[in-house]
Amino acid sequence: MKNENKRSLVVYIAGPYRSDTEFGVLENIRHAEKYALKYWKLGYTVICPHKNTAFFGGAAPDEFWLEGDLELLRRSDIVVFIPGWENSGGAKAEHEFSKECCKAIRYE
Repeated sequence: MKNENKRSLVVYIAGPYRSDTEFGVLENIRHAEKYALKYWKLGYTVICPHKNTAFFGGAAPDEFWLEGDLELLRRSDIVVFIPGWENSGGAKAEHEFSKECCKAIRYE
């Protein structure tokens, strides 16, 4: 598939965000960022929610951000689950949602 065709496909990066420490959150953001960059370079359009709401914690209830993430996920074509996703409550919910919506799923 040529990059022009891939560009019309939106990839959502799913993986852990929250942590017990701010440093842990930063590590999770940087981890997701690597995969977002990988898929941009492969020619896709990428949504990385980790970067979209980085360090917004406390500005609104967690449910607010999670609902927004699910809306972005709903509008995506492919969901990429990055290493560690299975240890994240939010990413596990995104996984179930992706299966229910019959999204294309990839595992890194």
